[in-house]
Amino acid sequence: MTKAAPTLEDVARVAGVSRATVSRVVNGTRNVDPELQATVRNAIEETGYTPNRVARSLVTRRTGTVALVISGAGGGSDVFTDPFFGRVTAGVVDFLRLHAVHPVLMLADTDAARTEVVEFLRQGSADGALLVTTHSADPLPARLLDASVPAVLYARPGTPMPVSYVDMDHRAGGALAADHLVRTGRRNVVTISGPLDVLASRDRHDGFRDAMARHGFPYVPSAEGGFTGESGVVAMQQLIIEHPDLDGVFAANDLMAQAAMNCLHSYGREIPGDVAVVGFDDSAPALACRPLLTTVRQPVEDMAAAMADLLLESLEKPGQRPRSVIFEPELVVRGSA
Repeated sequence: MTKAAPTLEDVARVAGVSRATVSRVVNGTRNVDPELQATVRNAIEETGYTPNRVARSLVTRRTGTVALVISGAGGGSDVFTDPFFGRVTAGVVDFLRLHAVHPVLMLADTDAARTEVVEFLRQGSADGALLVTTHSADPLPARLLDASVPAVLYARPGTPMPVSYVDMDHRAGGALAADHLVRTGRRNVVTISGPLDVLASRDRHDGFRDAMARHGFPYVPSAEGGFTGESGVVAMQQLIIEHPDLDGVFAANDLMAQAAMNCLHSYGREIPGDVAVVGFDDSAPALACRPLLTTVRQPVEDMAAAMADLLLESLEKPGQRPRSVIFEPELVVRGSA
């Protein structure tokens, strides 16, 4: 005789909770105590219960998936090798796993790809979108809004619009770097910015230069990079040729800071003796530098988790007003400055 498949009631009996509690855990409801979730998940594993996702989706009208959309990054290889995108993905996946929600990675590096993303979401193939865009003029946030797709952005949109987002005070982060370089006695400081069509880059750049001006330095030479190691080398070479007496560098991300340090070493400059270097992000490259990189920490994983939390909240409470969550930067002092 075939054994009957385990039911919600079986899981509830093993876990010592109500059927309603088991249902809330299985359906990924957010406001369930983590310890209770763990108890129910252990009972699910013990009983071998398998949720009927088709039946659940008919009741909840939700698929249990969300799209993690990377827009404007220039292709798959850039996404998979950039430490920033890896940290965003890790933060999203770790948070969604707690709520039995699965991410679908979508790359939107062309207009045709953006159209595919909008249609995928408009058709209900995922419950909403977590959007990471690299350019302030990206049309995708507005297109998702027009399509009435639940969405949350990583970083505020280039054009003000009623959409939830998570961001950091990048201007304050740039100011932290300036304050530290001045405090350590640097007087001939230069900066390598990120792409200035990216709001976060511009804010870091402006925050740094404004803080330097408050310290009595009205002009800071600058070269624009592209958040890549190669662009960091080119920018550092330009700056050291044009300003050979430089004694401090602020690079707008750790990859460019690492490249700048390698370039400075090739010119015979000691770090931090001759030149102090400060980066931004506190990502893996900061720990690969010699000496270790002083940097402004951007809590990317926490920000990505907050982005996912906002989206799940909006799915459970449709019609609520958009929200913003702003994180504060932190200076992490190591050997380079």
